[in-house]
Amino acid sequence: MPNEDRLTAMLTRLKLTAIRDGLDSLLDEAARGELTLRESLALLCEREIARKDSRRIEMAMGLARFPYARDLAGFDFTAQPSIDRGQRRDLASGRFVGNGETLMLLGPPGVGKTHLAVAIGREAINAGYTVLFVPAPTLVAQLAKAHGEGRLEERLLHFSKPRLLIVDELGYLPFEPDAAHLFFQLVSRRYERGSMLVTSNRAVGEWGGVFGDPVVATAILDRLLHHSHVITIRGDSYRLKEKRRSGLLRATAPEPITGSGKA
Repeated sequence: MPNEDRLTAMLTRLKLTAIRDGLDSLLDEAARGELTLRESLALLCEREIARKDSRRIEMAMGLARFPYARDLAGFDFTAQPSIDRGQRRDLASGRFVGNGETLMLLGPPGVGKTHLAVAIGREAINAGYTVLFVPAPTLVAQLAKAHGEGRLEERLLHFSKPRLLIVDELGYLPFEPDAAHLFFQLVSRRYERGSMLVTSNRAVGEWGGVFGDPVVATAILDRLLHHSHVITIRGDSYRLKEKRRSGLLRATAPEPITGSGKA
């Protein structure tokens, strides 16, 4: 086997496909830069790592099941002075995920909670964490269906695996009592093992009504708030603002929502 074919075969066997596919151009680049052998090897490894990271991120983004692509740069932080620069950097770093902590985003509909949740989830993937996004009604429906079919353990395991589980729109629809107990099992399973990000239009003091059982709600909050960051996003709906700008709606005062700044 010619040396060139032998090298290609070895790179393929080692799964160094970025080096294999761009070998000639990489070697030319190293020659033009008059790189030493060590520097050339570093260049080859950098390109291989970059491709593997790119493919990992692409796959993880698909598995996360985000409803759309959003980033932190596209969020209007000027309209939310309660979120300071330090918090922004902290959210982008994914440190709360590494620490297995909970992040709760509270606020009225339309203020960007889901946008922020998706953006933070994408940053977590870039940082190397696995993420799963699921609307609260979908999560509850899947747990209830699995419970009825005798597959609850399988579903709990599914939602326990990602390092970050994003539960969106908790509180828009009330839970059935049995569903609240199922959600409690999931929260208990992830407690101090995996991080959760929860968005809700309800202050935590109203969660007894959301879950239909104040005792279960207290048990859930006890675990979620133990190691947590709570951010209250205030203001008016972005969607309604656009309608008002176009003259379709009259301006109204935003409904307040209460919540702690950090737990």
